[in-house]
Amino acid sequence: MDTSIRLAQEPAADALLSRSPLATLIGMLLDQQVPMEWAFAGPHTIASRLGADDLDAHDIAGRDPEEFAALLSAKPAVHRYPGSMAGRVQQLCAYLVEHYDGDPTNLWRDCDDGREVLRRLNDLPGFGKQKSQIFLALLGKQLGVRPAGWREAAGAYGEEGAYRSAADITGPETLAKVRAYKQSAKQAARAAKGETSGGAGGGARKPAAGGGRGGAKPRG
Repeated sequence: MDTSIRLAQEPAADALLSRSPLATLIGMLLDQQVPMEWAFAGPHTIASRLGADDLDAHDIAGRDPEEFAALLSAKPAVHRYPGSMAGRVQQLCAYLVEHYDGDPTNLWRDCDDGREVLRRLNDLPGFGKQKSQIFLALLGKQLGVRPAGWREAAGAYGEEGAYRSAADITGPETLAKVRAYKQSAKQAARAAKGETSGGAGGGARKPAAGGGRGGAKPRG
């Protein structure tokens, strides 16, 4: 990839993401329940612990699962849940080996339909609709992969000028904008949830006598 990715916000990790489609795909897989920078630094950590300059799907898929889990679990851990994520990384690589000769670019090479690329991404282990749409948007916005209808297939994440996801982050300034958007979206969701539970017919519960546990915040 002739591009410059800045999702890990760390030069060596971002350099690997910029030259390795597999590293970027694995970073996207890891991007859940941890800060984005932590997730996208993960591929570089894995490569370093494997003693390699890049990642190879055949190599990762063929490794002993317990040894690979231990590699991701060593401090500092690659993820908050390194054991389970190690399994997902190996499942992803095994799928790529079986269906795409271990080369992630075969997911979109010679495919001129954004909806088809989205379908292929959605078939990957660990990739649901949202993650697939974000990665499709990343392909279009930063990696120059723009099959027909890619913006529409990526949904809101494909919108030009949006700051919703990793697809829109090119440095600290845009990272701050994406974080501000996500925080605003969370606040709006909490407010909507509160209105629903306390609206007409909802009948908000009264606090327990004497304060008790009635004052506890609802789980979001």
